[in-house]
Amino acid sequence: MSEAGKTRVLAVSNQKGGVGKTTTAINLGTALAAIGEKVLIVDMDPQGNASTGLGVPRETRRVTIYDVVVDGRSVDDAAVQTAVPGLWIIPADADMSGVEIELSQADRRSFRLRDALAAQGRDGQTRYDYVLIDCPPSLNLLTLNAMAAADAVLVPLQCEFFALEGLTQLMKTVDMVRQSLNPALEIQGLVLTMYDRRNALSGQVANDVRAHFGEKVYDSVIPRNVRVSEAPSFGKPALIYDLKCAGSQAYLRLAREVVARERKRREQLAA
Repeated sequence: MSEAGKTRVLAVSNQKGGVGKTTTAINLGTALAAIGEKVLIVDMDPQGNASTGLGVPRETRRVTIYDVVVDGRSVDDAAVQTAVPGLWIIPADADMSGVEIELSQADRRSFRLRDALAAQGRDGQTRYDYVLIDCPPSLNLLTLNAMAAADAVLVPLQCEFFALEGLTQLMKTVDMVRQSLNPALEIQGLVLTMYDRRNALSGQVANDVRAHFGEKVYDSVIPRNVRVSEAPSFGKPALIYDLKCAGSQAYLRLAREVVARERKRREQLAA
């Protein structure tokens, strides 16, 4: 358990699309489960790609994150056990696109997810070590709910020219959320994705990010990998589709690094 029985909530977020955000949520969640953690993925993206990538067909998504944030259904009602032992998901569907309008006059509209997660487990149901929230690639009420509910933000960052530009925007969002919704929100770490060692630009971006953010950047780097790209079309995380591929092994290293970073943080707080 991540902290004296307390669930650690991480928002996987980057307002730039196509950076490997959903791929990271799926495969980091799977890797954490593989090393013994109990993990819940919350699919906050109306596209529902994390749900599809974990093998939850659209026609079976009877209770979704929409029902949780709009209608007050419980986390335990909505969580679906995946084919991966120790890994659950709250699925999403296109109904999520209407949340902004439906909650426009609602009380605690930015805290619906936080309240639902806080209520989770009070009745003795499954408690999770980690909750990973797969955020949409935009700043809207869904992203604000995710960041208001999170302890920290985990940022996937594609190794390409515009990466740092998108990151600047995200940092402004995190600062805004700290000031208005969640003063304790922190950056848990940045993970470099789609790294191509044959491409000099990938190395340059990686060096620039490390120079700017130092220890916040994980040592583990996720390579550009065909098997990781293929896996979602089979409704499987890469670690189930092909455990031995370079991408799967990178996510396992990342999971161990996340857990080690969390352990170090707890030790510093206890000191």
